[in-house]
Amino acid sequence: MSDTAPTRQSVEHVHRTIREAILDGSLAPGEAMSQVALADELRVSRTPLREALRMLQSEGLVDSEPNRRVRVAHLSIKDVEELYTIRIPLEVTALRLSLPRMTPEDIADLEGYMAAMAHFAADEDYDRWRVPHAAFHRALTVHSGSRFDALLVQLMEHSERYRRMHFGQTFSDQSTVDHREILDACKASDPDLASALLARHLARTVFDIVELVEPDYKLAALREVLDDVATMTGKPVKVPARVKPAQKGARATR
Repeated sequence: MSDTAPTRQSVEHVHRTIREAILDGSLAPGEAMSQVALADELRVSRTPLREALRMLQSEGLVDSEPNRRVRVAHLSIKDVEELYTIRIPLEVTALRLSLPRMTPEDIADLEGYMAAMAHFAADEDYDRWRVPHAAFHRALTVHSGSRFDALLVQLMEHSERYRRMHFGQTFSDQSTVDHREILDACKASDPDLASALLARHLARTVFDIVELVEPDYKLAALREVLDDVATMTGKPVKVPARVKPAQKGARATR
């Protein structure tokens, strides 16, 4: 395969450009787009655009409409719950596969990502913070295999869309505590504790979003997933305490 960068006309380039605009909120949930106007704006032909939109539709990021229009998929509590009921058991399984194969160098990498997150959080530089944050989560599952990695990256990016929409570019002290506890469990070679801590950490985002948007939503499926992790690990996965709606300037990113 060629190592050259994708050209403007390539399906990969068009897909990535639109996808990033959706995930970072530049294209808002529910926003309708004309394929003709979109092709003109991106300066691409209709063929790569149509293929890129099909890929985005398969990811659940856009919905097809009549008259060659597409609409950015809406955000919903049901969707974010489904997203995390998939992500949590998959990421926990990947962690359990990876942990026995972790080397001292892998642990050093995780420590480095934590230091980088702390540095960028202190500077309130969210865009740079989220790079080591994503790398930290990928490093937890680095030895699980390429299919796990590809699926988890996609789920993480979709999760980021919800975090940005509901919490903005803000940070959470609790997230730092969670990361440290997960890393310490990995250093202790304790897959059960690391798994339970990871499940709890990921679930916090969903519970906080529900509290902000629809406090009476039951999250039954997510609770079942957490119960399953608790049964598998023999460790309690306590449902995170729901937070009050974040005030302006509050730190809330997972």
